[in-house]
Amino acid sequence: MSNFNNFEDVEMKVKAAQKLVGYATMSMDEQQLTDATTAITQAREQLEKMKGLATDLDEEFLVKQEEDLTQVEQQLREAQIF
Repeated sequence: MSNFNNFEDVEMKVKAAQKLVGYATMSMDEQQLTDATTAITQAREQLEKMKGLATDLDEEFLVKQEEDLTQVEQQLREAQIF
């Protein structure tokens, strides 16, 4: 798999995590919260993997993905507190 596809995979996993967290925090369904946590974990793992392969040209993209992922992690944490 090329690095380009791996970078696309990061973006797709972050977007999937965003959607799952949105659904989970609206429903507060335990299984959806678990699925959202899993999606975040998978996105984080892929992001960290790609950070190790990134060049300077990739930095802006990865920073954006990191910001988006951090935001949904915070959203999920806040939902689980209540």
